[in-house]
Amino acid sequence: QVQLVESGGGLVQAGGSLRLSCAASGRTFSLYAMGWFRQAPANEREFVAAISASGRNTYYASSMKGRFTITRDNAENTVSLQMNSLTPEDTAVYYCAAGSRVFPATSRYQYDYWGQGTQVTVSS
Repeated sequence: QVQLVESGGGLVQAGGSLRLSCAASGRTFSLYAMGWFRQAPANEREFVAAISASGRNTYYASSMKGRFTITRDNAENTVSLQMNSLTPEDTAVYYCAAGSRVFPATSRYQYDYWGQGTQVTVSS
């Protein structure tokens, strides 16, 4: 079992930055690829970024590439998402996900564990 807790969301102006963190419990954290997803009101949950179990490989949704950076620290059981050049279209609840056995995993159905989400609001 893996439990995930996100933090770092908030309100930011367009063009600003936020750094989201996800703290994981469980000794198997380093075995899993991790991902970030987001969900805006009335929208499907969409893939944002993924990182391999080792942390050596990353993958991004096309609209996030170059603006977002996913990293992980297996010693600390954390995964982070640095978000730069934010726009109002980035407003959503952001979720951390774990449990995928493939990389890159871009479908929500490929992940077994989810955090509760953290709200990111970007004002214009």
